Amino acid sequence: MAIPTAALELFKPITWFPPMWAFACGVVSSGQSLANHWTLALLGLVLAGPMVCASSQAVNDWFDRHVDAINEPHRPIPSGRLPGRWGLGLALTWTLLSALIASLLGPWGFAAGLVGLGLAWAYSMPPLRLKQNGWSGILACGLAYEGLAWITGYAVMTDGQPPAQAVLVLALLYSIGAAGIMALNDFKAIAGDQAHGIRSLPVLYGPRRAAHLAIGLMLAPQILVIGFLATSGHFLAALLIAGLLAVQGALMVWFQREPIGRALPLSGFGVPFFVGGMMISASAIGAVT
Repeated sequence: MAIPTAALELFKPITWFPPMWAFACGVVSSGQSLANHWTLALLGLVLAGPMVCASSQAVNDWFDRHVDAINEPHRPIPSGRLPGRWGLGLALTWTLLSALIASLLGPWGFAAGLVGLGLAWAYSMPPLRLKQNGWSGILACGLAYEGLAWITGYAVMTDGQPPAQAVLVLALLYSIGAAGIMALNDFKAIAGDQAHGIRSLPVLYGPRRAAHLAIGLMLAPQILVIGFLATSGHFLAALLIAGLLAVQGALMVWFQREPIGRALPLSGFGVPFFVGGMMISASAIGAVT
């Protein structure tokens, strides 16, 4: 049972939540009833999390095995619990299965699935290896995990209709915010990233300045979301998100005092308030769609 257990660890189920939540926000923002689309919605959730996101984790761990040997040697590949090319084989198999499932979601779902898978490989695999640069890496993750999943959820529920302007605005802003959250993960990997030439934000700018940049990426889009909702007449939603942002702000002040040690706690405690705002905004625009 060693390999199945290690394979599940490789796919990192804890990371499936963000794209599944973003897909659900897309579903809600469509304003459509689940009654006639529940099978597609369920299939989309599976695609976003246990398939595409899991594929991206496997791909990343395979191409990062040398970095992980320094930063996190206990992971399945560097520890030897997934020996040989098992990691690569699982990444390829899950990618193909994900594409197959995406084909069942119609043209929009299939296209979005392929784009998400393409970004997963481009993020980790040479020669592109978007993660080699901190900016391109976190922006690609934010787009794939939040914006793309959100738009896909909307498209599935509307039988492939082009996304409404409000949907595009919110998906883009929350993608940028998610990029800031992705940057938090890099604070724990500075040693390995420096050794292998990965120019994450903490490596490029140092922990303290990188902390300011990550906070800015998280704060600014949410402030714009509040303004967008308020000017669109969704005053209650704007007020609720402002309250959630105030809590995040307090956590961010605490994080700045010790960025390396507090990056993951900020991600763990702050993200629920961030994603709560996503669903509030999705509900607000879905109610008038």
